[in-house]
Amino acid sequence: MANPTLLILAGDGIGPEVMAQVTRVIDWFGAKRDLAFDVEHDLVGGAAYDKHGTPLHDDTMARALEADAVLLGAVGGPKYDELDFSVKPERGLLRLRKEMDLFSNLRPAQCFDALADFSSLKKDIVAGLDIMIVRELTSGVYFGEPRGIIEEGNERVGINTQRYTESEIDRVARSAFELARRRGNKVCSMEKANVMESGILWREVVQRVHDTDYPDVELSHMYADNGAMQLVRAPKQFDVILTDNLFGDILSDCAAMLTGSLGMLPSASLGAPNADGRPKALYEPVHGSAPDITGQGKANPIACILSFAMALRYSFDQGDEAARLEAAIEKVLADGARTADLMGEEGGTPISTSDMGDAILAALDASL
Repeated sequence: MANPTLLILAGDGIGPEVMAQVTRVIDWFGAKRDLAFDVEHDLVGGAAYDKHGTPLHDDTMARALEADAVLLGAVGGPKYDELDFSVKPERGLLRLRKEMDLFSNLRPAQCFDALADFSSLKKDIVAGLDIMIVRELTSGVYFGEPRGIIEEGNERVGINTQRYTESEIDRVARSAFELARRRGNKVCSMEKANVMESGILWREVVQRVHDTDYPDVELSHMYADNGAMQLVRAPKQFDVILTDNLFGDILSDCAAMLTGSLGMLPSASLGAPNADGRPKALYEPVHGSAPDITGQGKANPIACILSFAMALRYSFDQGDEAARLEAAIEKVLADGARTADLMGEEGGTPISTSDMGDAILAALDASL
């Protein structure tokens, strides 16, 4: 059988630096675990604009649609701030999400024991934290019509429309329930059914999907504002949080800070399954292009490497190998390896991006 295919879009800023370490990990799995991938590389964001005059070339979009999974580094930087909105680097990422129809965004918030002191919350609140936020990504208030700024009387009015169809809610709910079955088998759905009709529909559809096809999964409902409070009060009560585009944007950033560093956070954006059962999928770290440290060897590659671990688990059904990679990262952190973003008050000397890659590969070797 042919090897699964990966399209790597390293992008801008620190994207190529952290993706270089991911490539080393991919090569390790091919050499040491008989898990080989056919890897292609292409451009996105500012790098694509510099070469093609567009943040995503049509040929690259076609390759993304054909690949079994796409790994993306980061896009953007001050060099491109004055470009027209239509060709800004971020438009390349948005086009990928739209044309691949990546409606389910997975944002884990996992706190490694060695980094529990980095959270702004008390250590006993976050130690061992492992939750997943499933955010609907292609509808809701960011896409609803009508929208815009209009003249009304003698003043301007900004309009955005929160809009969801039953089918849009249904499919992301199924994504969350399927994910919960692989984890702690609990879903908490968050909306504002007390004040929003879209929230009422959201709650009704999620409950119907659960009762019809996922009665084995524990389901609860919570208003999103209470959910934000509960995330900082007792986050370990949650397993999978299901929510819409707007609330997911806010709640996932809130959850991200529970872990202490954006350099540790991966993400996945998934679409509907293909004929082979694999979903269209884009994996990327949550951090941005970090132009202030680009080219200095200071970037933390762990979020990008953990994004590949998510690809192993959700695109290639290699949960054991994903766990192997995550355990290697946990061991490296427990042994005290730190990039600059992970240096605490105790000080010390940070290691470089490539040194962190070396340490993770050594821990993978030790796992055999």
